[in-house]
Amino acid sequence: MATQIVMDRTGDTRHSFDAKNADALLKAEERFRELTSAGYTATVRTSSGELVVKRMFDPNTEETLFFPIGG
Repeated sequence: MATQIVMDRTGDTRHSFDAKNADALLKAEERFRELTSAGYTATVRTSSGELVVKRMFDPNTEETLFFPIGG
């Protein structure tokens, strides 16, 4: 299961999806586009623990963390 974690002032919301399920994958990609269009930064943690900004949806990413720009 892959997870998209959306951070905001109230904490976080987690959206899990099965990347092998076409409908779930489509919803996850839509959510990615909606959040990044709304001013969220999408990041992925590397094996060394660094956060890397992602500009495009990657269905192979296990966990994507979204931060609002400006808090």
